[in-house]
Amino acid sequence: MLKALLATAFSLCVAACGTLAGASASPPPPTERAQLITYAQTAALQKIGTTSVSVNGSPDDADQAIQRRADEQGARYYTIVLKSEHATLPGVWFARAVLYR
Repeated sequence: MLKALLATAFSLCVAACGTLAGASASPPPPTERAQLITYAQTAALQKIGTTSVSVNGSPDDADQAIQRRADEQGARYYTIVLKSEHATLPGVWFARAVLYR
């Protein structure tokens, strides 16, 4: 019984490690506008910089502002690495993204 329990626990740990390691994935084909991608899709891309925005509104407004900045800077793809509401100013959102080509 103990051996079976240990074997099951070991199997679950190995499976979890494989899941956490993640596998790289291909980004979608480029379009006219910069596209939001996952970190796993950045492996084969060239990092061209970062950008950040601070906007009044909602988290969606911050997302749209990041996409506009990515377009302005010539990025084909971007990954949002931080998005949070200002601690003392409700409705003010800050976002930071890494830009890729």
